[in-house]
This record gives sequence, structure tokens and C-alpha cells, in this order.
Amino acid sequence: MNIVFKSLFLSCLMVLTAQADDDPGILQIYSWKEKVRVYPSAMEFKAKLDSGAKTSSINAFNIEEFQRDEQDWVRFTIKNWEDKKQSLERKIIRHVRIKEHDGGTQRRVVVKMGICLGTLYKEVDVNLVDRSHFTTGMLLGRSFMEGQVLIDPASTYTHTPRCDRKPINE
Repeated sequence: MNIVFKSLFLSCLMVLTAQADDDPGILQIYSWKEKVRVYPSAMEFKAKLDSGAKTSSINAFNIEEFQRDEQDWVRFTIKNWEDKKQSLERKIIRHVRIKEHDGGTQRRVVVKMGICLGTLYKEVDVNLVDRSHFTTGMLLGRSFMEGQVLIDPASTYTHTPRCDRKPINE
């Protein structure tokens, strides 16, 4: 009977997930680690879905702030798990102080980026930080997930990014 219940449950879950792909009003179920596509680079990253974090973070280095047309901009390089790299320039949205595990804080640059998770596409604030010591190059926070994502902590990499979106403008 236990096997029958599990099969029925998984069948219902697949139907609900398929319906959620077509209806943006239905919460979609994702695993706690998923692959995402990040714009404007269109690179894929392994991402941890973290309901404890407010903002999202991406693995970035060579972070250099500069002025363009009297506005604050940042030049940086992103790197994914396949060791693919791309240099980007983005307008700075703001700076944020992030609490670290050791009790200290770190000041980070925040930029706007487009993120594709499964069929869900959103443009959100992303802070730039060296995540090379983590297994995932991206962390998706609540500002990306709220109202649209449920996290299944028992599974990993159940979706692939397949948004029909164009990269965000510079």
C-alpha cells in the first residue's frame, strides 16, 4: 500500500507542476538546488534556493566601481561551475550590508539582473560576491521566489531553465 500511495502522490505532483508551468498564479515546486540562466549574460549557474536570504547573490570577482554619465556603475566578472567567465558592466542599484556567519558584515554592490528558473523569469536585485568556495555560484533569495516558488528540500536539479525571454537591457 505504501508503494501505491507514493505512486499516486508523485502522479498528482507531476500534474500540479505541469499546470503551474502554464498558470503564473499557481506556486511552482522547485528543489533546493536548481540550474538557472542569468541575463544579460545568458550563462547557466547552479543555484541554491534560500528562503532565509532576502536578496540573491552571484559569484563575481574583479569588482570595480566607476562613473558613467554621472551615474555609479560596476564592472565585474561572473564565473559558473563549468569555469565559464563573462565580464559585465551594470548600473549600480544600491549597496547592501550582508550579515556573515561569523557575526561581521560585508558591504556589497547590488545590480539588476534577469533570472530564469524553470519557466519563471524575473528581474531582481542581485548582490555581487565571491562564491567560489560554495558549491553553487548563485543564491536565490526571497525577493525572487516570493509568491511563486515552493521549495522541496528532498530533491535537487529537477528543472532546467527554459524561459522564453530576451536578455534585459544594459
